[in-house]
Amino acid sequence: MLDIDTGTFNVKGVLVEMKDISGSMVDLAYSAVLYSNSEIAKEVYKLEEKMHSLLYKMRIAIMLGARNIDDAVEFAGILQIASAAEKIASAAGDIAKIAESVDIRQYLDRSDFEEAVINVRIKPSSELTNKTLDSLKLETETGMSVLAIKRGSKWIYLPSGNERLQEGDLVIISGPTECIPAFCKMATGADYSAAKEEEDKGEEVKTRKRITEKIADCIADMKNISELAVGLAYSAVLFENREIAEEVKDLEDSMDRMKDEVEVLVMKAARGAIRRTNFDELRGILHVAISSETISDAAYEIADVVLRDIKLHPVFLASIRESDEVILKMEVKNRDIFGKTLRDLRIETRTGMFILAIRRADGKWVYNPAGDTVLKESDLLIMRGPREGEEKVREIVVGTSS
Repeated sequence: MLDIDTGTFNVKGVLVEMKDISGSMVDLAYSAVLYSNSEIAKEVYKLEEKMHSLLYKMRIAIMLGARNIDDAVEFAGILQIASAAEKIASAAGDIAKIAESVDIRQYLDRSDFEEAVINVRIKPSSELTNKTLDSLKLETETGMSVLAIKRGSKWIYLPSGNERLQEGDLVIISGPTECIPAFCKMATGADYSAAKEEEDKGEEVKTRKRITEKIADCIADMKNISELAVGLAYSAVLFENREIAEEVKDLEDSMDRMKDEVEVLVMKAARGAIRRTNFDELRGILHVAISSETISDAAYEIADVVLRDIKLHPVFLASIRESDEVILKMEVKNRDIFGKTLRDLRIETRTGMFILAIRRADGKWVYNPAGDTVLKESDLLIMRGPREGEEKVREIVVGTSS
């Protein structure tokens, strides 16, 4: 069987690691760009090298494991998905490179990102001090996950659950924008205010007056859609759902058009650029757009396994279920939430679960539902988030934790 130890590594473990690392890399890469931080970019490069190594191991395992044509067919699908995960990692590496060459923060609007990436300093009054990440259960208490910690001059990337937060730590977190206040309250002991964010962006705002607002909107949309496409692609494979896979294909087509739009906008902006710095910034924007589109291409490669009816070896589905970020399918049965909006329920803040799609009782799908989306009886929710959030979200959606 492919899921046993080959003598050097466990294949299921490699698949789990590839999925988790590639997802974290995208967040870290955008964090590097949003804060123009070359230290974070260097960590992304290290993770990219690790992904190359994991894919190499996977290829060896596939060749050793295929004993007949049926094995080869099942393993081919796994290899296609593993290769796509490695492409996502490579695209993240390309995005991170921008942080080392040029500062494009003035072209980005963090408030447009559905999943925020922000820096927060742990204050003396913080309730997080001297507590481990496992004990804090941040993802299910605040909806935010810790990507990295800077302690003095030392960086701790993708920290383990037994890592203790300390006063003065600079924490990089990611998660839904609506979850920022809850985390910041825990980290600083004070109510969150966007005033400091606006102060930090003082020069950014001034500079953005010289550029087209639409460039920032397009880049934010491309980031949001590329991450949605990846989540939907894994959902399509896990639930063998052709409709979701078709949506991933449509999103990939949309990303192609958006990349073309960014190219046109950048060329228009370049006409008024008179300094070399301006051209470098615009080139950086193009680089981010192209890499974001590459991520959506890789998502389509994952969904393509479903569209072509490729049978996957059970080890792959097992690896998806065992990764740090789980994908759930849950029917709305709790009468207390019928007719309530997602904004009212605050599912992301309370559980860390991000709702990718909703299938209505009449068979219609709502992808990337907005906060004013109303939940109805028998709606089927497709979600991704921390394993620890499953019980909480079940209590909300189904009405029981059993």
